Amino acid sequence: MRLILALALTHIRGRGRQTLVAIIGVALGVGFSIAMASLMQGGEDDFVARLVDTMPHVDITDEYRSARRQPAQDAFSAVEIAGLRPKDDRRGILNPTEATAMLRAWVPGRLALSLKTQGVVRYSGRDVGIAIIGIEPQAEMRVSSLVKDFRQGSFTSLIAGGNNIVVGDRLAQRLGAELGTTVTVISSTGQSRAFKIVGLFHTGTTARDEGEGYVLLKNAQILSERPNAINEIRLRLDDPNAAPQVARRAEAQLGYKAVAWQEANESLLQAFVIRNVIMYTVVGAILLVAGFGIFNIISTITHEKARDIAILKSLGFTETDMRRLFLLEGLALGAGGSLVGWAVGLGLCFALSLVRFELSGAAVAQEITRLPLAWSFWHYLIAAGFALVSAGVAGYLPARQAARLNPVDIIRGAT
Repeated sequence: MRLILALALTHIRGRGRQTLVAIIGVALGVGFSIAMASLMQGGEDDFVARLVDTMPHVDITDEYRSARRQPAQDAFSAVEIAGLRPKDDRRGILNPTEATAMLRAWVPGRLALSLKTQGVVRYSGRDVGIAIIGIEPQAEMRVSSLVKDFRQGSFTSLIAGGNNIVVGDRLAQRLGAELGTTVTVISSTGQSRAFKIVGLFHTGTTARDEGEGYVLLKNAQILSERPNAINEIRLRLDDPNAAPQVARRAEAQLGYKAVAWQEANESLLQAFVIRNVIMYTVVGAILLVAGFGIFNIISTITHEKARDIAILKSLGFTETDMRRLFLLEGLALGAGGSLVGWAVGLGLCFALSLVRFELSGAAVAQEITRLPLAWSFWHYLIAAGFALVSAGVAGYLPARQAARLNPVDIIRGAT
């Protein structure tokens, strides 16, 4: 085996220029593949991290997976009941104290209660529809990422009590209001109260910055005429990946619909899977093209070394040895290109990490950010694996042809 390896390296060194071109081709393919994989994986990881950070890991609402049977359906043995008008039930989650106690007993994380209702905020002759969310400020600060997005004030401003409200800065701009302004909030039930703006937040999401207002839970219950009621329990887990298991157990225990963040964003996560398949297909195509260069070199070597093959086979080398010889040459070119490609990929990733660009919006200050990159050794191993497979196939085809050559025909000049 050592002799075969020495012969393979001798053949490669004998064609220095072509060997260099083949190694550079493989190296560029490996390097760009690593950079592309790092950039795409970094973008995905950054998006998922922001997604996990800005929404509850498990969201329990007062809905059900399937509609509950109406009393009339159980009272009468009818094939079908038509024209049934179900009673409007606005009670929310029943026995919230018992429900939260059951969850706190086993959920590995934190939870917050809220009551969400629709309404209108009015100021200076302008009416804007908003979602009125009643919260417990201390619990909300342990669960919500909104605490990091306040431009003025905070959730702690609600703790003092009274009719205070926290809204998005874009909503305040639409109303012409500012911190300390008193606005009128009208709920869907017709209840109306004056609230003082004690905090402004900016998340970058228009739907939230223009359409959400946070008040104390008891104030939301008064506005919606639902005393002691809640309609949402939000969980923030120590391990976000455990959300599906926690959601299933919570739904089985409480009966209410519990949605994990993976389920709520299922279509986006599926899109990432498809994107990764496309990415690795492109990587494979790049390295396949590099493999043609290796195929060309090995084919040329087998043609030029025909007499050497004949001499080696006459000395006792078998067809397996000949296949192994030229296959090793292809793999050596692939391995050399992979090692150089690792350095190229590392350099490209470092260069991309230095790229900075500015984002600016109408209502936000300019921010300088960087390209999201994922530094993973798996990217290097996968790219090198593709390169070695491509090099192995490119080396095997001419190696098989060389192994079949008849030494007698070669020596007589028949080939």
